[in-house]
Amino acid sequence: METTMIIIIIALVTGIVAFVAGWFVSKYVGQGKVANAEKYAERIVFEAEKEAKTIKKEKLLEAKDEWLRLKQSVDNEAKNRRNELHKLEKKLNSIELNLDRRHDLVSKKEEELNEIGDRLKIREEKVKRTGAKLEAVLEEQNRRLEKISGISNEEAKRIQMQNLIDKAKHEAAREIKEIKDRARQTANREAKEIIIQAIQRTAADHSTETTVSVVNLPSDDMKGRIIGREGRNIRSFETATGVEVIVDDTPEAVVLSGFDPFRREIARVSLEKLVADGRIHPARIEEVVEKTKKEMEEKIVEAGERALLDAGVTGVHPELVKYLGKLKYRTSYGQNVLQHSVEVAYLTGLMAANLGLDGTLAKRAGMLHDIGKSIDRYTEGTHTQIGLEVAKKHGEGPIVLNAIASHHEDVEPISPISILVQAADAVSGSRPGARRETLETYIKRLDGLESVATSFQGVGKAYAIQAGREIRVIVEHDKIDDDLAEQLAADIAEKIQSQMEYPGQIKVTVIREYRAIEYAK
Repeated sequence: METTMIIIIIALVTGIVAFVAGWFVSKYVGQGKVANAEKYAERIVFEAEKEAKTIKKEKLLEAKDEWLRLKQSVDNEAKNRRNELHKLEKKLNSIELNLDRRHDLVSKKEEELNEIGDRLKIREEKVKRTGAKLEAVLEEQNRRLEKISGISNEEAKRIQMQNLIDKAKHEAAREIKEIKDRARQTANREAKEIIIQAIQRTAADHSTETTVSVVNLPSDDMKGRIIGREGRNIRSFETATGVEVIVDDTPEAVVLSGFDPFRREIARVSLEKLVADGRIHPARIEEVVEKTKKEMEEKIVEAGERALLDAGVTGVHPELVKYLGKLKYRTSYGQNVLQHSVEVAYLTGLMAANLGLDGTLAKRAGMLHDIGKSIDRYTEGTHTQIGLEVAKKHGEGPIVLNAIASHHEDVEPISPISILVQAADAVSGSRPGARRETLETYIKRLDGLESVATSFQGVGKAYAIQAGREIRVIVEHDKIDDDLAEQLAADIAEKIQSQMEYPGQIKVTVIREYRAIEYAK
């Protein structure tokens, strides 16, 4: 126990001694560190002060340089402003001098104008006095002229007015000629190009039909069977078809004659069926003819639909399709009307496309323009009037109706498409070989052309040439001058249009020439 206590006491004494020793050591070390820290702090402060002085000097120098630079810039700007002001001052002085000079010049001009005005007033008074004298002299001279010539002043005025009117006519004719020439340089050339392109792109064949049809027979013995006992078969056939049957010496053929192509076609098909069947008697003839008529009605519709398909026209009323099909068996001057209608549709559509118009509507108008010819033989009125009523009845539009009514200039056209239909109709009808006329009609038309041309004053001779496509008019040079020749051509063309009927167009050429003749003896 005591030992333990001693150990504890020794341990306590040792701890106290160790604590005291540690405290002394710690105090000594801390004082050294503090001293070192103070010395380090003093050194930092010294160096900071030294660096601050250096920075201060640098900033002062930079500020001084900046101040000098700004001062130099301000001085330069002030110098430039002084130079500009000096230049403006010189310019203003120069302007002021110019104004002074101009003012002096204006003053001088004003003085000169005043002097000129005074002189003009004096001259004006002299002119007035001279004018009064001249008027008096003119009046005296007019009185003397009236006595000498025996013409009054009013009569002289009338003669002078007539001379002025004649002169104005000549000038107007010359101006009209120049305007037409300028228009022809562009419009005529473009129109020709459009029409030529349309014609070149249309390759429609023209077939010239006659008033007869030939039916081939297997042998001449068939002619007797067609005639029948005492001619009863041929009479029954002619009664049923309305077509004359001509049995002549032509080997193995008979001829059907009739002005109606539709009835003639029915007769031709019926006779071919009877010949092929071999049974020819009145009852059989009537049966075959009735059956053929029904078949022809179907063929008519097929022909109309095929024509519309070829022309590219759709949406046509079924009745109009039937009327179109009938045109296949109608001719005009020997030209097939359905083929003519298809060609007019082609031409009208092509020209409309070149002009930026509605090509579909144009083809429709061209296709239906002669629709009235399918029934005009059985209805009163012209084919244009009949076609107009039929097309209106079956719902065609106003442009198509106007094209039908105006394609022979019966009414005024309301649309460019109507004009194109007129042109296409003339082009199709005037193709070489498209139409034919009888010799008598042809001669009468040419004679009428020459009569129309010679009915005008100043016309010496007139000749119809180019199969009536051109009329050449030779005028008397002392009655018709160059300016009036152009107007005469227009007047003759207008009279031909109003008084004559003809296919296509007729060119009027007026020729004026002067011939001097002398004989060497």
